[in-house]
Amino acid sequence: MRKELESAWWLLRIGFGVAPALAGLDKILRTNLLADWPSYISPLAAGVLPVSGDVFMQVVGVIEVAVGIAILTVATRLGAYVASVWLVLIALNLISSGQFFDIAVRDVLMAVAAYTLARLTEVRQVSIAGAPRYASVTGQATA
Repeated sequence: MRKELESAWWLLRIGFGVAPALAGLDKILRTNLLADWPSYISPLAAGVLPVSGDVFMQVVGVIEVAVGIAILTVATRLGAYVASVWLVLIALNLISSGQFFDIAVRDVLMAVAAYTLARLTEVRQVSIAGAPRYASVTGQATA
């Protein structure tokens, strides 16, 4: 991968590793220092949950910590793809609540950034392995 992209990759990796892990810990420990997490559950979602909003957020927290650790360790690509889908689902939940549209927009943009991290990780892995870069439109590998 080009040297100029390496710093962007590291910033995305650290950001998407640390942020979900911290948010997840906040949910698991029920400290709600970052936000009142259960208030973000849409009434539609709350109506179908088999557990309380607090318990649901603790489960969400475990998933977020796992995603953060994955991104910071050997599963960066997979963790980034999971984070991307996860953030879109969060945005859909927020939209279905009829409020928090600003946060939904932010989460969609973060999903795009997480997807970008996953794609940059793929390019980086190919580059590190020394394999030719992705094939061009003509089907020939580029240097």
